[in-house]
Amino acid sequence: MKQAYVLPNIITAFGLSCGLFVVFKVNLKAPGIGVYELLLSSTILILIAALADVLDGAIARVVKGESDFGIIFDSLADTVSFGVAPSVLLLKSLALEQGTWLSFFAFIAAMIYSICGILRLVRFNVKAAQNKGDELAAKAQKRSFTGLPIPGGAVCAISLNLFLNSPIMAEWIPNFNPLIKTIILCVGTLLVGLMMISRCRFFSLKALRFRGDSFYLLFATVIIAIFVLYGIIHRFSLVLFAISWGYLLLGCVLTLIKITTGKKSKTLRDFDPNSDEFE
Repeated sequence: MKQAYVLPNIITAFGLSCGLFVVFKVNLKAPGIGVYELLLSSTILILIAALADVLDGAIARVVKGESDFGIIFDSLADTVSFGVAPSVLLLKSLALEQGTWLSFFAFIAAMIYSICGILRLVRFNVKAAQNKGDELAAKAQKRSFTGLPIPGGAVCAISLNLFLNSPIMAEWIPNFNPLIKTIILCVGTLLVGLMMISRCRFFSLKALRFRGDSFYLLFATVIIAIFVLYGIIHRFSLVLFAISWGYLLLGCVLTLIKITTGKKSKTLRDFDPNSDEFE
C-alpha cells in the first residue's frame, strides 16, 4: 500500500471505530445512564463518523490516494456506522418485551433500514464504477444523489430517536404515549430506509456555489449559520431533527415538482422507470 493511501484509510478506520463504539456502548451501558444521554453521546459519535466519511474521500482526492481498497473499506465502514448502529440504537432505546407485535414491528423496521442502507451503498458503488472514464456522468453524480445518502439516513433516523426522547419533547408533550412514540419511531425508520433506495434526487453540498459578488447571499448565509449554531448549542436535538428531516423532505418535494411539471430534461432520466441504473 502506497503512502498516499494511508491517511484516507486511517480516517476511514476512525469513522468505523466511532460506529463500532456506538454498537459496543449500547451493550455496555453503565448503570444510571438514561436513554437520552445514551442517544446523545451516540448521535455525536455518528456525526463524527459522518464527518470522517466526508474527509477521507476529500483527502484521498487531494493526495491522489484513491484506490479500490479504500472504496471497499469506506463502504464497509459506512455499513457499520450508518447502517447498523442506528438500528441497534432504535431497538435499545425502545426496550420492548420480546414476543409482542410491537417488538416484531420494531425488529422488522430496524432490519429493513439496515438492508436498505446496504443496498444504497451497493447501488452507489456500482454507479460510480459505471461512470469511470465518463466525466459528465461523474460530475452529475457529485452534484446530486439518487436516493437519500446513507450518512444522511443515519442522521435522520437517530435524530428522530433523540428528539422524541429529549427534554424538549417532554416539555411539549408531558405525557407522551409510549405506544405512539414507538410507532412513530418505527414508521420513521422504515421511511428513511425506503428513501435511501428510492429514485428521489437529493442535492449534494458539493454542488453549492457562492459567487464572489453576491454580498446579500453571503450575508444571509452568515446570519443563518449563526442562528443554526445558536440552536445547536441550546436546542441540539430539535435543530438536528429539523435540519436532517428538512433535507429529506426537500428532496421529496423537488422530486415531485419535477415529475408533476413534466419537464423533459437530462435530469428527468433519473425518474424514468426504464432507466438502466439498476441493470
